[in-house]
Amino acid sequence: MRSKFLQHYKEHVSKREFVTSAVFSLIFFALCYYINELAIQFATERAGNAVPDIILSNTPALPVDNLFIWGTIALAVVSVGLAFSHPKRIAFMFKTAGLFFLIRSGFTSLTHLGPFAPHIADDFGASVNRAFFGGDLFFSGHTGLPFLAALAFWHEKLWRYIFLACSVFFATIVLLGHIHYSIDVMSAFFITYGIYHIALWLFPRDHELFISDEA
Repeated sequence: MRSKFLQHYKEHVSKREFVTSAVFSLIFFALCYYINELAIQFATERAGNAVPDIILSNTPALPVDNLFIWGTIALAVVSVGLAFSHPKRIAFMFKTAGLFFLIRSGFTSLTHLGPFAPHIADDFGASVNRAFFGGDLFFSGHTGLPFLAALAFWHEKLWRYIFLACSVFFATIVLLGHIHYSIDVMSAFFITYGIYHIALWLFPRDHELFISDEA
């Protein structure tokens, strides 16, 4: 297994086009993630009042923050590990995720609703609270990102269903905890579907490599 893993990397690293695309994807992802963080800060500082919500107004807030935070960390570790487990996945996964963060930062910057109250929140420290409970409500990244991964891995049934389950899990968690409005969650599926097809249009060669039959 290890020798096969190293063989894949040896073969791909010898190709200049692959190296250029992979390095660009990582830089692009880091830049888009940073822009998204700036958008979160911008929206948090300008957050206005909360508004009624047909689901949240009729359900109690539950203490789900630990599931929300640790679930996010687990999903991130699995996704990064999956991306680097085969070099063919690197460029498309990081470029598509970067595009997701870039587009989401645009939505985040447009409208600044305040978090729905009440929200039962533990104190995880200023940095964690700012990263997970900021004013970036529309649209739900925790719902959208695993759905994006499910679309990307649609050709691999196991990962397709794992990521779909993760998307439904986070959609449920953010509603139960009053972390997102229902419109943030529902719209995430439609916007993410659009983002995925933009990625197919922008990165066709990376996608072709991503879904190739290399074992």
